[in-house]
This record gives sequence, structure tokens and C-alpha cells, in this order.
Amino acid sequence: MAETLPKVYLARHGQTAWSLSGQHTGRTDIPLTPEGEQNAKRLGERLAKIKEPFALVLVSPVQRARRTAELSGFGGRAVIEPDLYEWDYGQYEGRKTAEIRRERPDWQLFRDGVPGGETLEQVAARADRVITRVRTSGGNALLFSSGHILRVLGARWCECDASAGQHLNLGTASLSVLGYEHNLHEPVLQLWNDQSHLGH
Repeated sequence: MAETLPKVYLARHGQTAWSLSGQHTGRTDIPLTPEGEQNAKRLGERLAKIKEPFALVLVSPVQRARRTAELSGFGGRAVIEPDLYEWDYGQYEGRKTAEIRRERPDWQLFRDGVPGGETLEQVAARADRVITRVRTSGGNALLFSSGHILRVLGARWCECDASAGQHLNLGTASLSVLGYEHNLHEPVLQLWNDQSHLGH
């Protein structure tokens, strides 16, 4: 029975200069690095081994996600989904956690949020809309997006509070799989943050 239940594959975009440096990248539209492009191709090789077809392929509007989808072999199928935008970090856009903590020593994104940006509840609402869309797609889905929105999506898929996303780290060009255990009422994380295709 379990083999016939639909799955949702989450692909985080490949490396960018800011993901490498640890800067918060919300709406800033920066490209992949050369290594990021190579890793997106390796992600595509991994995705090509999946036997079940995708009923739906969605991608965040930013170029780092769209380019990852393209290099993975899904550029022609991917539909832009604004709800897959990364968290809007407001005044913390482009800043590193260490810099922010010099001003706010105990700051945590999932608990404290960001000034002038989105609240956790707003990000969770977007994740919930994506979940509703993929659950009504009639099959497997593949999503290309960014780290924090995908972490919130993973938490919400499992019917946890969005803040549980703080415990779900995601590397660049990683692959994760959301699915079900026995039936559609038992959502689970089947795979998380897998980068084995990158040769790390």
C-alpha cells in the first residue's frame, strides 16, 4: 500500500555566494555559483533515477531556484509558485547570524522573527497553501525552493508548529522527501537533507 501513496520531493537550490558566506537571502535575486550549477546538475542525475512521474513541478520565482530546476532537467515543466519564495528577512536581508547576534545575542529566526519582514505565521501560511496544492495534484510533486521556506514546509507537512522547522537543517542542492506511512492521514518525513549525490 505505502508504495502507491504520493510523495513530495523538496529540492533546495544550489550554492550561491550568499549561501556560502551565510548571509540571509530572502528576496535578493542572486545567481548560483559555478559549484552551485554543478551540484544542480548532480541533483538532476539523482532525480532522473526516480521511477514515478511527477504530476506537479513547482519552483520559486527567484533565479537560484529556477536555474536549479533548469539544470536538473525540469526547467520546461516547472511552474512558478510565488508561495515558494524564501522567507522575507526584512532588515536582516544580506546579514549573517553572527552579525545580528552582536546586536541581539540570543536571536533565533524561528522564535524572534525579523524586523520589517515576514512573520513565521506568514511563512507558515504560504507553506500550508503549497501543501494544499500538492495534496490535490493527484500524484507526486517536485518543489524547487530555498532553505527556510522548505524547512517550514517540512514541519507543517507533519502537522507540527512551523517553529519546528528550526530543527530541520537543509544544505544546498539537497533532496528531501515528504510522504505518508500507512495512509493519507499519517504524513511523515521519508528522507531529509540528503546530499549523497554531491559526493560529500
